[in-house]
Amino acid sequence: MRLEAEVNTAVTAAPANPYLDDFLAPVSTEVTATDLAVTGHIPDFLDGRYLRNGPNPVAEVDPATYHWFTGDGMVHGVALRGGRADWYRNRWVRTAGVRAALGEPAAAARNLRAGMQSLGANTNVLAHAGKTLALVEGGVANYELSDELDTVGACDFDGTLTGGYTAHPHRDPRTGELHAVSYSFARGRTVQYSVIDAHGHARRTVDIEVSGSPMMHDFSLTDKYVVIYDLPVTLDPMQMLPKKMPKWMRHPAQLVAQAVVGRVPVPGPIAALMNRNERSAYQLPYAWNPKYPARIGVMPRDTGGNGAAAVVRWFEIEPCYVYHPLNAYSEVRNSHEVLVLDVVRYERMFDRDRRGPGDTAPTLDRWTINLTTGAVTSERRDDRSQEFPRINETLLGSRHRFGYTVGIGGGFVDSGRSKMSSALYKHDYATGSSMIAPLDPELLIGEMSFVPRPAAGSVSLSEDDGILMGYGYHRGRDEGQLLLLDAQTCESVATVHLPQRVPMGFHGNWAPRD
Repeated sequence: MRLEAEVNTAVTAAPANPYLDDFLAPVSTEVTATDLAVTGHIPDFLDGRYLRNGPNPVAEVDPATYHWFTGDGMVHGVALRGGRADWYRNRWVRTAGVRAALGEPAAAARNLRAGMQSLGANTNVLAHAGKTLALVEGGVANYELSDELDTVGACDFDGTLTGGYTAHPHRDPRTGELHAVSYSFARGRTVQYSVIDAHGHARRTVDIEVSGSPMMHDFSLTDKYVVIYDLPVTLDPMQMLPKKMPKWMRHPAQLVAQAVVGRVPVPGPIAALMNRNERSAYQLPYAWNPKYPARIGVMPRDTGGNGAAAVVRWFEIEPCYVYHPLNAYSEVRNSHEVLVLDVVRYERMFDRDRRGPGDTAPTLDRWTINLTTGAVTSERRDDRSQEFPRINETLLGSRHRFGYTVGIGGGFVDSGRSKMSSALYKHDYATGSSMIAPLDPELLIGEMSFVPRPAAGSVSLSEDDGILMGYGYHRGRDEGQLLLLDAQTCESVATVHLPQRVPMGFHGNWAPRD
């Protein structure tokens, strides 16, 4: 391995917070390394980049109040080609706050229409329409990156979509378009469904009324429906008030905030002023709201838009929270249309733990909605703590057999009382069984993406014929790794050895070479 550059060393806080410690601890250096060492054999069909985004504070933060979801975005990437690992790079997404912390000059221009500037795009990264996009949610600006992960600028899809986007678009495997549901307190009591075409432009938007101002991290997409999770984690306007305020002003300000923020759309001029704020905010103004109704919305994909109202059927469920669905599909059973939703479910969120998702352990559940009768049933598929569900996304929106999740123990799940551990689970929905990947017990892993083997090179053409790919950290060797596993057996195919640890982070994707 040849290390070409190490730049931009930043300062981070002492680990007095489980979201700043161990596998989640930020790194302080941007690195470029080439000719990476590889154990095993990288399949020849892998020609592109594996990219992963996550929070990585660029400067010192207060462990008492720092929220995991608010750290500055850092994208890690490895380029693979011809059985080689050509390079590793990690780069902060250059928001105004990051540039200032690193002592870099401000950007020549700002795009305030793209969304709020006070938080980095720290949640997901993918390639679409020839561009690399670092994504975040909640009305915050998203960013375009170069192929080498340098920041190009804020992204508003060439002026076709303003006010922020989502961290979790879903790509329709038949059309290549990106479907999304976006939320922001600036939208009032609505969320927005959008479709980004194969050229990178929004061709359709639909405003959907919800019960308040929920944190809607993800949604489900089927061949026929958009599925919306309107759940009781909502904006807490009290957290948005300035910390320093005259005592006489605080109560009136609270009344105004409760009456207005998150209830009515923010007028354009005021939204522009909010978007101008470039000061990094490391607290998240969303909390568990036991008074908010928990429900699932089902909307036909072709409804609403162009001034027409969205047609949504709502189904009440028990209070809970969902960050990530595994997949969804509909089918006919005994002449009844049934919608199947496989999700990772939490009993509650941001109730006691206001710094991250550590209130309750997440489980793998299934909701089945009978669209003919309106009945909703719930089933626990696996009660082990797990997150980051992925499938072979060529099947997104249609019936799947296999799903992959990351088992998580210790660390933030038990408030940092024990060291974090992880596992990889492969779930077989046809048999009801699951397998645990035979990984080194010293290895910690994050989300694993599924890369299908091209049909021409596949012997079985099975749903699980492909490679699972994601970053890991080997405690014993104090080494970051890019892991390539056989998706059928979950055994190692190749390991790319990296020049530094990669924090657990959030979401990643394989970006094939154009």
